[in-house]
Amino acid sequence: MNSTDLEATTNAFMEGYEAEEIFFKEHKRIFPRRDVVYQLMDEIRCLIFPGYFDDESAAGVSSRTLVSERLLRIERILCEQIRRALLYGNPRMSNRDAYSEAERITGEFLAELPNIQLLLLKDVDAAFNGDPAATGREEIVLCYPGMRAIMVHRIAHELYVRNVPLIPRLMSERAHSGTGIDIHPGATIGEYFFIDHGTGVVIGETTEIGSHAKIYQGVTLGATSTRKGQALAGKKRHPTLGDYVTVYSNASVLGGDVVIGSGTVIGGSAFVCESVPENARVMVKGQEIVISQRGKVEPTWSNEG
Repeated sequence: MNSTDLEATTNAFMEGYEAEEIFFKEHKRIFPRRDVVYQLMDEIRCLIFPGYFDDESAAGVSSRTLVSERLLRIERILCEQIRRALLYGNPRMSNRDAYSEAERITGEFLAELPNIQLLLLKDVDAAFNGDPAATGREEIVLCYPGMRAIMVHRIAHELYVRNVPLIPRLMSERAHSGTGIDIHPGATIGEYFFIDHGTGVVIGETTEIGSHAKIYQGVTLGATSTRKGQALAGKKRHPTLGDYVTVYSNASVLGGDVVIGSGTVIGGSAFVCESVPENARVMVKGQEIVISQRGKVEPTWSNEG
């Protein structure tokens, strides 16, 4: 690139930075660091399930010293990233106020971690009791994508309800990219939750799910329409599921006014846009599968020279 081309291209970028709101021309902003948030997630899951994701201790065993050191490390990392997130969310906030608020939120979050661990242990039980293919709870913790997505959600949700910008979404989108399961950190999910197989599951921001719920791959708990865009922000757009609800593969349950009663089973590929009473069965009716026998198909290739 010669000097003339370099100057022209540089000027074009500078004009773009001025023209687009996304580049924050009015206020300088900083973001939480994505790589550090990922590191934080790894530290938290090693704290909750010692030995499963690291070599610092045997599986299920961790010394008091190691736990204390890990908590202090999480506190240091999380406080700094929350400070950055708060300054992003409110660029007029002073650094001192941001640090003070970050300390408060971090303290609340750390105090909640033992409760998150208890919830996740219940989720492991739900997966083990709900899947005859599981050889043990260890397999579920280590291998199941649904468990990984739920683990991240439980962590991200606690930051979401404390109004921490960006960080909960960074967490949930990492889980999404790694598992194919998209759970918005705002979703409220009860205990003993199990996602079987999991690929293609979508759970929207204002979804509410009771305890002992089970959903399969391809399920969408979503909104009926988002054409109004930001006008819908903060409004209930996604369904509510009661306790002991099962939703089978590729079913869609859509709408903020939709309530699925406790004990209900929604069959595969169902499209549900209205409320369903308790202990109901929702099935797709009228579809026909036709199987015909074809003649022998000759190969189109040959091993002969």
